[in-house]
Amino acid sequence: MGEDGTAGREVIPLFPLETPLFPGVVLPLQIFEPRYRQLVADLSALPEGTPRRFGVVAIRQGWEVDRVSPAEALFDVGCTAALRVVAPQSDGGYQVVAVGDERFRLLEVLAPADLDEHAVPAGGGETDAGAGAPPTYLRAVVEWLDEEEAAEEAAGDAEGLIGVDTAPGLEPDDVVTEVARGSLELLAGNVRDLFARYVADVAIRQGGGDGLPDEVLDALTSDDLVPEDDAAPAGIADTAALLREVSDDARGLSYLVASVALLTTEDRQALLAESATRRRLAMESRMLRRELTLLRTLGAVPVPLRQFATPLTPN
Repeated sequence: MGEDGTAGREVIPLFPLETPLFPGVVLPLQIFEPRYRQLVADLSALPEGTPRRFGVVAIRQGWEVDRVSPAEALFDVGCTAALRVVAPQSDGGYQVVAVGDERFRLLEVLAPADLDEHAVPAGGGETDAGAGAPPTYLRAVVEWLDEEEAAEEAAGDAEGLIGVDTAPGLEPDDVVTEVARGSLELLAGNVRDLFARYVADVAIRQGGGDGLPDEVLDALTSDDLVPEDDAAPAGIADTAALLREVSDDARGLSYLVASVALLTTEDRQALLAESATRRRLAMESRMLRRELTLLRTLGAVPVPLRQFATPLTPN
């Protein structure tokens, strides 16, 4: 790993979307555009054991990457999607299911005409193994971004421990690690409860209700969301089940909140770009408190900005 928290670089296919993808999040896609049909075909043709993945990057401006420079239109941090299911369709398209995997930073976006000089990705091997035609989709030179979990625990709350006596039998580094883990668990618990309140309030408002009373909402915890509750508003049971899956996984929780909460693309992108779980959870705590305040004040659920998108014009 490099000193800047990166590890290696490679050339990968790109699939721009209107919102970021996060590690561990399932991504179903209906593939119908010819260039992305080719992308799926190229990945499917790779030798057995070769990673079949493409990079998902969110669109920064406009909603049509072809109408502006790709480098300007795309955010610079994305997440790979690992293909899990590929189902060919009678019209030549595909239904695919992918799962978010590794985060990366874009170093250079390659339009199809720029690909020849980057034909061999870092690590060797052919760029389009098994593919007969040159790629018509975007690709990019990327560097991989590592999580900062180890450094986080090692440094943790070290500043707060200066001058504190070490218990017999414990090394100072052990104390730092234990405090860091404990504070991370507290932060994760706080975000989990805030997220439960947010999900419950949004679900009720989307169902036509006026939201939960303040005293009920303030007392709600993640334990109050029951996956098997058939009477619960749509979305609550599914989210409760996902919360159970990440009950002991602070990193997984942070990516679940980032992908499910109705945040702006900019907010989601900031969460994806953050390499430390602790800092990502702290950002989400602030965002969830802000969103809960807006829900109470405005009494309405936010609508994603992309719903108001219109095609770009030359004017």
